Amino acid sequence: MKTKINRRNFFHKSTQAGVAGCLLLMSPRLTALNNFSFLLNQDVPDPKKMNTYCGYNCTEECQFMQASLKNDPELKKKVYDEWGLKERLGFEFDADRVVCFGCKVKDRLLSELVTTCTVRACCLKKGYDACIQCEELKNCDKALWAKFPDFHKSVIEMQKKYAEAQG
Repeated sequence: MKTKINRRNFFHKSTQAGVAGCLLLMSPRLTALNNFSFLLNQDVPDPKKMNTYCGYNCTEECQFMQASLKNDPELKKKVYDEWGLKERLGFEFDADRVVCFGCKVKDRLLSELVTTCTVRACCLKKGYDACIQCEELKNCDKALWAKFPDFHKSVIEMQKKYAEAQG
């Protein structure tokens, strides 16, 4: 049986199939923009390799880190406003004080946001590389978890993977 297909229909159907395929491949990434499911797709987490104490994967794509790396006062001001840093840090905008290079950096200035982070302070006090090592994580009432409960749930799931691997 021979089917007659014109070029326009062929191109249209091929394009639809291609777009659908791309969306399927990207769907985990798109979901991660709305929540923290990207944490669950990792292999067994290694606290020593994590670049934060809370389990979030800070990257150079972060606006706050970009603003700090570029020392861009306008971008810093944008982050300051969007992240509600006046309320969190208690000071008016000052481009020299609004910086963040992450919470485990050794060779750069730690931001006031990082130095006041209760999750980081707790990990340092207990000698942990990340909070997934803490038995109290599930019931932890730190401000970060209260502000981002979905993130907290994802970190608890990450902790389960870590615990299973530890045996």
